[in-house]
Amino acid sequence: MNNSGNVIGITTTVPSEILMAAGYSPTDLNNLFIESTNPEELVRKAERAGFPLNTCAWIKGLYSVCLEHNIKTVLCVTTGDCSNTSMLMEVLKLRGINTIPFAYPNSPDTAKMLETLNDLAFRLGTTLKEAEQERQKLAPCRQAASELDRLTWQDNLVSGMENHYWLVSSSDFNQNPSQYYTDTQHLIECARQRKPYPKDELRLAFVGVPSVYGKELYPFLEQNGARVVYNEIQRQFSMPNASGTLAKQYTDYTYPYGINDRLCDIERELKRRKIDGVIHYVQTFCHRAIGDIVFRSYLSVPMLTIEGNNDFRLSQHLKTRLEAFLDVLLQLRSKNKQSAI
Repeated sequence: MNNSGNVIGITTTVPSEILMAAGYSPTDLNNLFIESTNPEELVRKAERAGFPLNTCAWIKGLYSVCLEHNIKTVLCVTTGDCSNTSMLMEVLKLRGINTIPFAYPNSPDTAKMLETLNDLAFRLGTTLKEAEQERQKLAPCRQAASELDRLTWQDNLVSGMENHYWLVSSSDFNQNPSQYYTDTQHLIECARQRKPYPKDELRLAFVGVPSVYGKELYPFLEQNGARVVYNEIQRQFSMPNASGTLAKQYTDYTYPYGINDRLCDIERELKRRKIDGVIHYVQTFCHRAIGDIVFRSYLSVPMLTIEGNNDFRLSQHLKTRLEAFLDVLLQLRSKNKQSAI
């Protein structure tokens, strides 16, 4: 199958190596949506087309960017991401867009993943051998993303926003892996020349799907003496354990599986990165919001849950909640220091 140069929309992180081996150029529709100059209008456009008001803004955004960017083919993840993607796929087909369903296995099993990847490769007219070659080509990009992440939490040289942007962009490498590598390497070199962030800043983890508040949230936290040094899902998009084989890589990728699989990774990183507090972002109308119950039962550090949908800006109410949470963390830190004396 010769799809050279053909854009293929993706609804979340998928085995891009297979798409590239088939000649496609993967494009993350989420990034097109949230980086657009007017995401609110994209939401309204979907609502005018009939999408219910009580549907997640991301689903509406994915629909609208497909039309706005004239996307002809979309790989839709029907298991392991959003429960609404199956119906989005039906509406996209109605609009004449070619849709390809892709389902992650129900559990992180390498044998099942190998079967799933083989099936996708066959449908797209390529092979896993060719996809493995693409995996090797992407290895420098993934290594650069991991180094950028390390500079964030270990050397304290990278901002939470920079960490978020470059890790979340690894879902499709900004549609240009070569340029992505060049840009991240440049940022890494610049960061190494910076003065480290203050040692007394609060260290935060951001857990859950990337938020609609990205452009405002991270700078606001840093203005108030806190920095996100662990972006959970964004880090998973970058495939921090990208070694072995393609099947092993996507088996180790925690996002599509149960919350307990994610918890193991989260708890390990909370300890390793010396996290003071967790911000758990939940998307309105998303089934994953129920997982907040589990997180509150198991996470070992204080947690604040924030919710968003189609506002895209931090309200004064949300700013006040964030400030109050940071105050609590500072009080806890002070109390712990006194107890240690």
